[in-house]
Amino acid sequence: MGPRLCQVCNEAQSKYKCPSCLAPYCSVACFKKHKENPCALPVSSLEKPPTTGPESRADRPLIVEEPSEVLQRLQLEAVASSSEICCALKDENLQKLILNIDCSPDAEKELEKAMGVDVFRIFTDKILSTLGS
Repeated sequence: MGPRLCQVCNEAQSKYKCPSCLAPYCSVACFKKHKENPCALPVSSLEKPPTTGPESRADRPLIVEEPSEVLQRLQLEAVASSSEICCALKDENLQKLILNIDCSPDAEKELEKAMGVDVFRIFTDKILSTLGS
């Protein structure tokens, strides 16, 4: 595969790839411009999540008793673009705790257990701080 053109300026040859979505870019300036909008791996690049077994997501209905507790798009973008939160998510122990919550048939109970673990409590504090709560 030959050299690729920067997807931001479309002028220079790309030297780098975005760590989130793998888009090619040529400079720090183009990377910053690219990061002005949240990005993620293209769907075709993602592994399919397992459909069975202990690591599959628990099937449960999404019940929202208080609609004001649902995050708005700007709030989600603030969380997604926080370097502090992204850095925290690199912690394997935190990843396991989040996966346990997500895969549990009783997510509330797993969440309560996770709140007793320092790395998870610090992570949730970072999210709340980002949201201005």
